[in-house]
Amino acid sequence: MPNIDWKNLSFGYTKTKYNVRTYFRDGKWGALEASSEETINLHMAATALHYGQEAFEGLKVFRGKDGAIRVFRWEENAKRLQRSAEAIMMEPVPSELFKKAMVKVVKMNEEYIPPYGTGSSLYLRPLLIGSGAQVGVKPANEYLFMIFVTPVGPYFKEGFKPVDMELVRDFDRAAPQGTGNVKVGGNYAASLKATMRAHDEGYAASIFLDSKTKTYIDEAGPANFFGIKEGKYITPESSSILPSITNMSLRVLAKDMGLTVEQRHVRADELDTFDEVGACGTAAVISPIKRIHDRDTDKNYLYCKDGNAGPISTKLYESLQGIQMGEIDDTHNWNMIIE
Repeated sequence: MPNIDWKNLSFGYTKTKYNVRTYFRDGKWGALEASSEETINLHMAATALHYGQEAFEGLKVFRGKDGAIRVFRWEENAKRLQRSAEAIMMEPVPSELFKKAMVKVVKMNEEYIPPYGTGSSLYLRPLLIGSGAQVGVKPANEYLFMIFVTPVGPYFKEGFKPVDMELVRDFDRAAPQGTGNVKVGGNYAASLKATMRAHDEGYAASIFLDSKTKTYIDEAGPANFFGIKEGKYITPESSSILPSITNMSLRVLAKDMGLTVEQRHVRADELDTFDEVGACGTAAVISPIKRIHDRDTDKNYLYCKDGNAGPISTKLYESLQGIQMGEIDDTHNWNMIIE
């Protein structure tokens, strides 16, 4: 067993034993290879380096209350990686290859799955890159698909505790007809300046508005946005938002709880009408928001006034985590158990 303080893990990289990788060459995917190398041997003219042919995913594996190993909704991650690949003209990874690679890498690193009750999980990072050399602006003819794993704690250091975020207008994360709705590295590069500034000023993340009108909420850089009011779970709809698998799951759980779900444009000036707001995603799960500071107007929107997450956010969080940990019946068949 590795010597790791499971209860105090950050959301960062910890070396594990193996990753798995395979190449698409000559029109077909090759055999899966296990590797202990943490580096990639890449041609200097690879399209990933010059033209941004790169996409990735993030999903978690949990050690359940019953000791079983559960992976949450992996099929949705496989489909999202395929959509990302198609958006920037890479070779999509078939779902069966995705599954085979995922199961292999989890089994080879089983000792790094944090024990039940520690609040940590094993994070899987599937990565697809253009590894073929091109000098002209065109897609590669060779691709590398790999998955590496690392044990992680909560994305925001506060865990499931209310955080402050900042509403920004002087940066755009993605354009309406761009790549905001797929998981490619360029979107995250575009969010870095705003995100680092927010961190430096004491905020957990920036919340971006739509780049066309600066009127509607798009998302926080690493997560989707949602709000609760009048018995409704409300989350933005936009062509430049990454469809979060966590958000997709929370919408189902919200309906199960009797809430009305609305996926629609959410105006920034609607923020003062919500009872609860939060950010959600695979890495963050749910991060309740206690304050949103509007950088332009200096207005503050306040929530969680008793210092705790709101009751609906709490119930949603506990329901989702309970399913992932095997504490609650998985009535929607979201988990796959890896034997």
